[in-house]
Amino acid sequence: MGLRSFFAALVVFLLVALAGAAYATGLTPFGDLAPAAAPTKPVPTPTRTASPTPTTTPTTAEPTPTTSAPTKASARPTRKVVRTPKPTKPPALMKLEDRNDEVRELEARLVQLDLMPVRWVDGYFGTETRKGVYAFQARYGLRELGYVDATTWKAVLEHTDEPSRSELYPPQPREDSAGPLDPRCTTGRAICVDKSTRTLRWVVNGEVRLTMDARFGCPSSPTREGSFTVRAKVRDGYSYMYDSRMPFSLFFSGDQAVHYSDDFAARGYAGCSHGCVNIRDWDALEQLFNEAQVGDKVIVYWS
Repeated sequence: MGLRSFFAALVVFLLVALAGAAYATGLTPFGDLAPAAAPTKPVPTPTRTASPTPTTTPTTAEPTPTTSAPTKASARPTRKVVRTPKPTKPPALMKLEDRNDEVRELEARLVQLDLMPVRWVDGYFGTETRKGVYAFQARYGLRELGYVDATTWKAVLEHTDEPSRSELYPPQPREDSAGPLDPRCTTGRAICVDKSTRTLRWVVNGEVRLTMDARFGCPSSPTREGSFTVRAKVRDGYSYMYDSRMPFSLFFSGDQAVHYSDDFAARGYAGCSHGCVNIRDWDALEQLFNEAQVGDKVIVYWS
């Protein structure tokens, strides 16, 4: 073989070797001269799509209750108490325990209407005068107050006449004007005190031995009524509480006693006692004091 042939063969050998290597590596040694690869269907690369953020639909929040759950106390319905105001009373022109000439005139006018006994006309607004006022107010459809207001006084003046002097100053009760004896006084020895006739009678076995005028307690300190006995005798009694002497005291109920009263002797029925039975006849009471004994009955009543 010649040298030219050897080199030609070497070139071919090298070309073949290069072509094989290029084929193995996927390179085209000669550019566009290499056959194009068959088109393949592109496989889409899956793209990861972010999950859509859910759209939050605005919701209306439920209203929070403003009132708390009822408790035991608040569960009950509240009861509204409506207080009716008390009616006011009119001012008094004459009332209980007043002592004056106007009261005397009132009493005289009530006597004209037969609403109180004439013996109680003394200028002192006591329980009997109050009874007469109540009776007058009931008779003429007025408000029953038990005292004299302007309306009552106007009505009294309209229904009565001007009292005469003899009506304003009637004679004092006489001894024979005393009412009937209480049955408890008709037996044994009894000091019989009649509030209705304002008299005290000393009765022995049904026989009245002494009769005298009597005055009793004020409405604020009334003389007790009932059946009692003489529990003590004090000839020269004295009240330190009221700074007043009490001659010929005959105690019958607690600190209440029959006794002589200087005030009764001076003012008559224009006053009243603190519960005792006042006597203004010194001689008669002294006789009673000497005759009465501890344990004798004392009967105080209304006839």
